[in-house]
Amino acid sequence: MAKPLMTKATAVWLVDNTTLSFKQIADFCELHELEVQGIADGDVAAGVKGFDPIANNQLDQSEIDKAEADPTYALKLKHNPAAAGEEKRRGPRYTPLSKRQDRPASILWLVKFHPELTDGQISKLVGTTKPTIQAIRERTHWNIQNIQPIDPVALGLCKQTELDAAVQKAAAKKARDGELMSDDERRKLVSTEQSLGMEPEPKIPTAISGLESFTLLGDEDEEEDKSDLVDADSLFNLPGDVEKDEDEQP
Repeated sequence: MAKPLMTKATAVWLVDNTTLSFKQIADFCELHELEVQGIADGDVAAGVKGFDPIANNQLDQSEIDKAEADPTYALKLKHNPAAAGEEKRRGPRYTPLSKRQDRPASILWLVKFHPELTDGQISKLVGTTKPTIQAIRERTHWNIQNIQPIDPVALGLCKQTELDAAVQKAAAKKARDGELMSDDERRKLVSTEQSLGMEPEPKIPTAISGLESFTLLGDEDEEEDKSDLVDADSLFNLPGDVEKDEDEQP
């Protein structure tokens, strides 16, 4: 690892238990020298319990002795085989609890304005799962009627540079595969400012969804139906009535 575990707590322990310079502690813990000085003055990390790097197999006492004897000596972190590759661990992005409710809105924005992004790219950008992305793509999400598309950058779920890099990567892959972006897809590529200023799309109530293409019968059908109707007067003008009228004439 490039830095010790619990860097601030380790710095507190080194300030309290050694005569190392602020710069040596700052370089070892990857902190600013003024921050270490604030720890010594009690202005920073107040109430933080010191974390012993010797007891936790991160430093040797001989290493501290060398650094105390030579103010220019840089402390070297003790190698821990169990920590090899720990910083490269891959997994979904952590999303704070306060922002997790905004993820469906950001997913809908990415699906709508960047259809070239894969589910894996969207998952890494906003820290969600592929089933959730699929549900929003297919509009089967339980709260789809109340979700409005919002830029994930505006929500603080990812950085603009990360979004741009993902879009460029997806566009390059599409170009390598020989797929060209359609005019509709190009028109969907809008900036953050434009997307925030767009009017929300009108939504069809759930009760009448699926009836968008329903139409009434046209005028021609109505005329054909009328032609098939029987005239009521013709039903009462029977042949027997005609003969009776002729007999009554003088």
